[in-house]
Amino acid sequence: MDLALFVKALVLGVVEGLTEFLPISSTGHLVLAGELLHFTGAKSDVFKIVIQSGAMLAIVWEYRMKFWRVAAGLASDPAARRFVANLVVAFVPAAVLGLAFGKIIKERLFHAVPVALAFIVGGLVILWVERRQRPAVVQDVDDMTWRDALKVGFAQAFALIPGTSRSGATIIGGMLFGLSRRAATEFSFFLAVPTLIAAGAYDFWKNRALFDAGDAGLFAAGSITAFISAFLCVRWLLRYIATHDFTPFAWYRIAFGVAVLATAYTGLVSWSSV
Repeated sequence: MDLALFVKALVLGVVEGLTEFLPISSTGHLVLAGELLHFTGAKSDVFKIVIQSGAMLAIVWEYRMKFWRVAAGLASDPAARRFVANLVVAFVPAAVLGLAFGKIIKERLFHAVPVALAFIVGGLVILWVERRQRPAVVQDVDDMTWRDALKVGFAQAFALIPGTSRSGATIIGGMLFGLSRRAATEFSFFLAVPTLIAAGAYDFWKNRALFDAGDAGLFAAGSITAFISAFLCVRWLLRYIATHDFTPFAWYRIAFGVAVLATAYTGLVSWSSV
């Protein structure tokens, strides 16, 4: 494997892991990082999606006891069945809309300027939700109904727009619909498992002709670094939300989006979308 390409895979893996579960858009950061690193094209797009599975495995490991209890209790525990049903319900809207509009979205929105605009809009939404925050109705993930899950699922569908943030859409959407900050954050984590598995598997299978055995090291490097950085980030985020809100992430999104637009229109950075 080319050393430069290997280093790019490591860098993108770290970017993916650090941004996947924060409300700042992993896809948006990967699109921008890919352009800066000159790692673009159809193969790189699939790579960026597949390494999300590495970040997803960090959730499986962090909540392994929860997943084990659910798996063991599916036959006898109504709470376990409700948990799985809620994940399925929440997964469906993004899956259906992704299949219907995914190709158009990738062709027209996976570029620097649309991503930057989504960063800014998403930041403004976070500020609005934080300022209007009302007492939570649902304190724990296990207290969610299928209606709560469906609302979060429709919120997740907005993340099909790169730069929106899957985590941001589900966490902020969950809070808007009455979930506590911790319940919204943890449900976002859990929902990432079926969502990222499905997205990664679908894109890889659809574009499998682009790859050969020599690319295995590339995927392994990106996925491993995504797992490690995501695991550390999840641990940190759970501590953070105990005493803080998401306002700093909103200002980061706005500042980052403005910086990308400024560099694009001044010519400081030659983003491929301009």
